[in-house]
Amino acid sequence: MAAMALLGSPAHAVRAQLTRAWRDRDAAIAAIAFAGILLYLWLRYGRGAEHAELPLLVALGIGGGLLVPQLAWDALHARFGSDQLAAVSIVASVLLGEYLAGAIVVLMLAGGQTLQRFAIGRATAALRALASRVPTVAHRLRNGILEDVPVGEVHIGDELSILAHEICPVDGEVVRGRGGMDEAFLTGEPFHVAKAPGSRVSSGTRNADAALLVRATHTAADSRYAQIVKVVRDAEQRRPALRRIGDQIGAWYTPLALGIAIAAWWISGNPVRFLSVVVVATPCPVLIGIPVAIIGAISTAARRGIIVKDPAALEQLTLCRTMIFDKTGTLTYGRPSLSEEIYSPAFDRQTLLPIVAAIERHSRHPIAAAIVSAAQTAGCVLPDVAWSREERGVGLRAGVNGWDILITGREHVTGVDGLPPPPASGLECIVVVDGRFAAAYRFLDVARVNSRRFVGHLASSHGITRVLIVSGDREAEVSRLARSMSIDRIYANQSPEAKLDIVRSEVARAKTAFVGDGINDAPALLTATVGIAFGRNSDVTSEAARIVVADSSLSKVDAVLHISRRLRRVALQSAIGGMALSTIGMVFAASGVLAPVAGAILQEAIDLAAVLNALRTAAPISSDL
Repeated sequence: MAAMALLGSPAHAVRAQLTRAWRDRDAAIAAIAFAGILLYLWLRYGRGAEHAELPLLVALGIGGGLLVPQLAWDALHARFGSDQLAAVSIVASVLLGEYLAGAIVVLMLAGGQTLQRFAIGRATAALRALASRVPTVAHRLRNGILEDVPVGEVHIGDELSILAHEICPVDGEVVRGRGGMDEAFLTGEPFHVAKAPGSRVSSGTRNADAALLVRATHTAADSRYAQIVKVVRDAEQRRPALRRIGDQIGAWYTPLALGIAIAAWWISGNPVRFLSVVVVATPCPVLIGIPVAIIGAISTAARRGIIVKDPAALEQLTLCRTMIFDKTGTLTYGRPSLSEEIYSPAFDRQTLLPIVAAIERHSRHPIAAAIVSAAQTAGCVLPDVAWSREERGVGLRAGVNGWDILITGREHVTGVDGLPPPPASGLECIVVVDGRFAAAYRFLDVARVNSRRFVGHLASSHGITRVLIVSGDREAEVSRLARSMSIDRIYANQSPEAKLDIVRSEVARAKTAFVGDGINDAPALLTATVGIAFGRNSDVTSEAARIVVADSSLSKVDAVLHISRRLRRVALQSAIGGMALSTIGMVFAASGVLAPVAGAILQEAIDLAAVLNALRTAAPISSDL
């Protein structure tokens, strides 16, 4: 089908293979350099001292031969970064016979690049997760016979049977049957949507308990779900690459260091001065300190149940000035909660709530759980139900205490007197006892307990100056939630494609974080500067995001914002502080005070200070919530 075709396209496969090969190359170089250093030490202090430098030469030949030309090419095209001084150090070490120093620089350089690419390029996993969710077989009804056919062979006009709890393979229209479809993955709506003959259904939605006969209105390749897969792929290709903090610093540090080294050589006429400066200048605080800080931050996040799939996301998150929220399942719990109870004069809560809960406790409808939960919270003792049945398309009818009780929607009780005005938003069920109005129960998808506090402190604690809600839910529901949290920028009834356009617009304005939890959020998560997903509900969302909060908690989002801010602060301290000390050392080296060996010792001391400072990111961190 279309999803699998997109996943398996030749261009996509070639791109994935090249990315994997490039990443494996750096890891292999780092392993070779490490092995060479260990073997050198074993030979040097054993009985093979005369051959001790051979493994170092192998490491330098392989690692330097692959890394140095690439970095030289970047320098020729004015793309300066912190790694280029390491390349100069490798070449200078080889020319002067300092093979151990060169091998150590190769190890640091390749290891740093391996860490940089760690957990990047996971958008292909999002495509796999999307494709795996859609069935590959459809149940087609032809000449009264039900046959299983590949989804790709479904044509417009074919009649398909969607069994209970199955996922709809194509867009279509209900021909026979009544039931409900869970559309949360596509629209953001937290409740089942009723379906009857004439209702439209979308591919990727999950059927409830009743089988439906659906006439296909689109092929699989043209259906809604396939379009989302395409949007995810496009978002993956358009996501901008992020530069490491070290590269940003190296853009000015590298030319400065080389300028000092060349000036020292030219003024003194001694090439050893050049080597001394370069050795002191080799930016190990960046090559080691920053990766250590990142690993510490990732470990801290993991202990809080936060999965950081892309280290660059932590670097960027604290720079975000806009935060966009999906509504359902993100700022809210994503399930209905009993919000209002209206009783007729003939009934009260103590009498009727236990009866309704007793009838609903065996139902799978989303509002049933809310009623039962309210009764349990109130400590109600549920009575016995003499009989009950589900009247298709109407509701539940049961006998309790000699009463005939109907639990249904407002549209089925138009002839009953005493009904209250309909609610402005949310869901509602009407209880009729012996043909008379007894009660109305109303339900809302309520906000998480700390949502308002979390949104309220984003500006003061995290520098977020612009907050939006972008949701597929109805405008009345989104507006109600936004008012309760003092959010004045909302976009309701948004499709995944529309969400993507909004996120692109905000990213063009400022660095933007997007927080969501549904499949319909996947394109937006990929396109935002940083995508944060609540990960228990959807594998697709988890794969699309760069940070995943495993247990759907806003306090964890707050914690990762604090982790990001501390990471950037500590990383900059290690990098800039280390380079400032290195710059002072370069001045002494250029004047001839520091010989190459002394400069190397000084640089190691600077490295140690930078790494010890970087380890502070591994300390526990608390949330404001």
